[in-house]
Amino acid sequence: MWVKVKFFASLRELMNRADARVELPEGGSVEDVWLAASDGREKPANVLAAVNMEYVDFSAPVRDGDEVAFFPPVTGG
Repeated sequence: MWVKVKFFASLRELMNRADARVELPEGGSVEDVWLAASDGREKPANVLAAVNMEYVDFSAPVRDGDEVAFFPPVTGG
């Protein structure tokens, strides 16, 4: 299955790209997407993930055609 990946803010800089497309076996999770798209880089603390614009845990399943976004926590006031 193929999954579209987007990186935002400092993660975009860390990965040197804004997006990617990764192939995973059926039954993959958001964690699997991170590992495939980051070339095995360790995940920075407090990274957030969303599948199809819905916040999810890294154990959440992904399906063919999903869009997975990774971004650092947002702060503001």
